[in-house]
Amino acid sequence: MQVALTVAGSDPAGGAGIQGDLRTFARCGVHGLSALTAVIAQGTRGVRHVWPVEPARVRAQIEVVLSDVTAHAMKTGALINAAITEAVLEVLPAIPLVVDPVIASSSGATLLDDLGPLRDRLMPRATLITPNVRELRLLLGDGADATDVEGLIRGAERLRAMGAPAVLAKGGHLPGDPVDVLVDASGVTPLPGARIVTTCTRGTGCTLSAAIAAHLALGAPLLDAVKRARELLREALARGVPIGEGESPVGL
Repeated sequence: MQVALTVAGSDPAGGAGIQGDLRTFARCGVHGLSALTAVIAQGTRGVRHVWPVEPARVRAQIEVVLSDVTAHAMKTGALINAAITEAVLEVLPAIPLVVDPVIASSSGATLLDDLGPLRDRLMPRATLITPNVRELRLLLGDGADATDVEGLIRGAERLRAMGAPAVLAKGGHLPGDPVDVLVDASGVTPLPGARIVTTCTRGTGCTLSAAIAAHLALGAPLLDAVKRARELLREALARGVPIGEGESPVGL
């Protein structure tokens, strides 16, 4: 069986973070390994508290599972701070890596307080980085104009110039039907889709990045992995069933 590793925070509501990633790995048919970066008190109505895990304990989790089990791909989610990011870098395996640059929750809680190590050291080692519009602007650091598809392309190309081998710039927060843009060594690939109206949107970024990592673990080329992951996310959005009073998880 193919195996994928997620390094991320927890979501007790089960839609995002470690829980969402493991659900996605299982849905894709790969076995999931995990290393926890933070205990996060959150529900469908948002984040209340974030307790980072000691960096040495994050590193130890990764070391022990990879010393025992061969992983075929990996993804990172919320890394919380520079020290945890550096700890992950110290034990980063030479396998396909999807970096979901989780900087803040949808409710506004900070989930990464220092972008430097992620942008300068982790991003260049990634197979793919998957920023949404807000994350793209923050990573570029100058309020980049990502207000339309052309802006997404410009931003993704700038991230590639900064060292990212490939960027999937996600346009779901832009008006109209969503268009994601994959920019890699082969050029620019727009990926249009129809917007699904639902309140079950919790964990969309986690689900997408985890599904891409899962398909990379299964041996798919990058573009195919992205396309398959987008289709899975589309199905998950359509299947979502509200479970709380706020933003409910996608339906995996």
